[in-house]
Amino acid sequence: MSTQTPPSPTPSSWLMIGLLGLVWGGTFMVMAIALEGYPPLTVACARTVLGALGLLALLPLTGRRIPMLPPRVWATVVWIGLFSTAIPFLLLSWGISHVASAFAGVSMAAVPLFVLPLAHFFSDEKLIPRRLIGVLIGFSGALVLIGPGLANIGNGSEPLAQLACLAAALCYAISSTITRRCPPIDPLVLSALTLLVGAIPLVPLMLVVDGVPEWQGMRTSGAILFLGLIPTAAATLLRVHVIQTAGSVFMTLVNYQVPIWSMVFGAIVLSEDLPFRFFIALSLVLVGLAVSQWNSLKGLLRRAKS
Repeated sequence: MSTQTPPSPTPSSWLMIGLLGLVWGGTFMVMAIALEGYPPLTVACARTVLGALGLLALLPLTGRRIPMLPPRVWATVVWIGLFSTAIPFLLLSWGISHVASAFAGVSMAAVPLFVLPLAHFFSDEKLIPRRLIGVLIGFSGALVLIGPGLANIGNGSEPLAQLACLAAALCYAISSTITRRCPPIDPLVLSALTLLVGAIPLVPLMLVVDGVPEWQGMRTSGAILFLGLIPTAAATLLRVHVIQTAGSVFMTLVNYQVPIWSMVFGAIVLSEDLPFRFFIALSLVLVGLAVSQWNSLKGLLRRAKS
């Protein structure tokens, strides 16, 4: 039985992975700008709808179409859509309206750490001792990040907003676990369908709670347009290309970049205060991530040198 050799990253692959880290790391800053003019539910809904429309428009341009799917697969797509778009987009929008955008970016670094224990129970990827040590180190970073907030739960919205950001990271981890169990579907088609699924509950909810949104100026409205079309739609197409040409392990390098860029953009563009615990938490999370993915990272570096 022959095994397929993982694709080797090229210079263009490294350029694209850097661009993805930059775009997704800046997403939290752009969300904070959009929230200056629009309520959280409207931001989450607009981002989802615009992303869905953008990807649905890309399908025929890339020679793809939505296939006939059995009901069981559609049910899986619905769950992926809820946990990868509707719920986390809403949690992040509300969370960033009360905490620094950099906090949300650092929280997202915990996604792979949430995935590992979920995969242990719901897939065939067992939590071996090295991965468990990495998870424990990473989660200690998460505790450093939200520790002061936990002590003040019940006093204002900030502690709950911090938990909302971490809950969004957990949602992404759940959606990743469900996606692994999903029957094979073209990644771009799946992304378009999951955004469409996320938009279905958010649109009526937004109309009931916030009403029909009105143009609030180029700064905030432009931020919403950017959110829907660049990090949600265009970056998804770039992500698919990176995975197809360089492999899914190479794609995990984005996880190390996003929180760093979120802190850079938050500090420089939004003049956010970055407490020292942010840096401690980020260091612990990234170390835990590296420990848990050490074998994959070593293999990736060997292929990059060859």
